[in-house]
Amino acid sequence: MSAEKTEVHHEEHGEHESMTKGKIWRVFFVLLGITVVEFFIALVLVPRGVPQHIANPIYIILTLLKAFYIVAYFMHLKFEKVGLMLAIIVPILFIIGLILVLTNESHYWVDLKIFNA
Repeated sequence: MSAEKTEVHHEEHGEHESMTKGKIWRVFFVLLGITVVEFFIALVLVPRGVPQHIANPIYIILTLLKAFYIVAYFMHLKFEKVGLMLAIIVPILFIIGLILVLTNESHYWVDLKIFNA
């Protein structure tokens, strides 16, 4: 018998790429940077006179960006097939739209002249 060692190669497929330490640290620093920007706006710019109606949309955009990074990389959605991503993202977009419509329509009862006696 021969004493040769056989090497086994495991090829990774594109659907489940692994998160290397470098990618994890890169995403960590992106999330840290976004958080630092949010704290800078909240603790420096808003007290110095930046109106809330300008700061709030910036907070929302930065929070959605952080949510994207967390879901895409740490929950591995970025490495999934397109069908699964659409099955998760499209209902979330409809729910967000529903919340926006309901928030806008919630003022209907307040604005009615009947109840404002």
